[in-house]
Amino acid sequence: MDAILERSHALKQALIDFVLNAEGELAQALETYAAVQSRRGSGDNAQQDLIIHSFVTEGKVGDSSPLDLFIQSNPDLSDDRQLITSWHRSFMGLFAIAKILPDGMELMNWLTAKNYTVKLNNPQTLQEMSRFKEGDILLTRIAPVTDDYWIFFGSYVFMGKLGKPKLAVALGNFKDNYKQHIYSDAPELLEEAWQSVEQYHQQFVDFFGSDENTLPGYQLNKKIAELQEIVTQKSLEAAGIDSSKSLAEMAQQAGVEEEEIQAAAAEMGADSKTVAQIFKNKTDIGKMVMPKVDLPPELKKAEQVTALSHPRWGQMFLPTYSQVKSILVAEDWQSIEGSEKLIRYYLEDKSINAFIWKRLMQKYPTQLEKVLQGFLQRPDFSIESNLDALLQEFNKPIEPDLPEIASVPIHLHNLFQEALAEVNKSNKSKNKGQKQAAKGFQRG
Repeated sequence: MDAILERSHALKQALIDFVLNAEGELAQALETYAAVQSRRGSGDNAQQDLIIHSFVTEGKVGDSSPLDLFIQSNPDLSDDRQLITSWHRSFMGLFAIAKILPDGMELMNWLTAKNYTVKLNNPQTLQEMSRFKEGDILLTRIAPVTDDYWIFFGSYVFMGKLGKPKLAVALGNFKDNYKQHIYSDAPELLEEAWQSVEQYHQQFVDFFGSDENTLPGYQLNKKIAELQEIVTQKSLEAAGIDSSKSLAEMAQQAGVEEEEIQAAAAEMGADSKTVAQIFKNKTDIGKMVMPKVDLPPELKKAEQVTALSHPRWGQMFLPTYSQVKSILVAEDWQSIEGSEKLIRYYLEDKSINAFIWKRLMQKYPTQLEKVLQGFLQRPDFSIESNLDALLQEFNKPIEPDLPEIASVPIHLHNLFQEALAEVNKSNKSKNKGQKQAAKGFQRG
């Protein structure tokens, strides 16, 4: 083990001790940070360790980070300052072990397909590594040591080998629990993803003529499908795919059999030409693909669904938006059946984001203030001054996270589609088996 690797272990331990033994403002900041982060995980020892190491690099104490405070408290660090400062670049990731090395491993970040050499700087992890195999999945944080290699920064969650459906679920959980680390090591992908949200919003407004539309669920779903067809057509043109070409010609261009494209399209529930595009770009990690939007069954059956669109918050589909507006325009909102339950739902459910509340405030400021004063039993509540604090009280972020409609790298899109195809295939097999079993018990 080289000297800088050994030194990184000692420094990291000193840094963690500094944070855990702190009092006053630093201790309070850690407590607040841990309380918020603990809601997102399992709460076990590994999760607690990940939270502490995240706080060290991401937390804020006033205008400073814990790393800054550690450096200020240890003026004799000299040559170590640069190494400690570089740990601001640490990040969480869902990694696949690409290769086992004598003193570490090669990891691939599944979110961005970027590779990292990670060396182990303590005997315990070296010993534990004996059970690791290529293809195993780790949830962990890594931090740079030199330009050539990184270290584990805190503990890890070992997931072993995962099939495509379980890996897709793990990536979905990561996106829910570590939103700030989606593409954190690939800012160019993050920027492109945000741009795709803005572009889809504009296409939504151009198609519907407004950023707010209310239709029966089945009609809205059909309209969304029409919009996606237009967007797909434009993306095919942008990718240089001539939609006038036959599927056979596209298959030849993609280097696959036409039957393979048709089978994949049937499994994915996608257009054959879209699938041909996926095959054509399969090795192109830099490409981004917009996910398919399909309303869930309960919304398709809903009498009315309001679709709202925003260039940062993305799209929201609400079957109760018209009811909320009815509450806000009523002379006596409490006389409307189910009004309190619905207001509570809008405050507590995570699907009702800050943008929806800001939209209601913009359109019905006086009425919304009056309703909230009564519901919260806070007669002094001011919609202008207190709404942000109220939303945060109910754990609603004021700024948007990357929406589900954002385009994803082609390798992730392929994984999710292949996982879906596997699940559909498995379900079909089960259903077929159940039908055959049922038939066997029928009397002739």
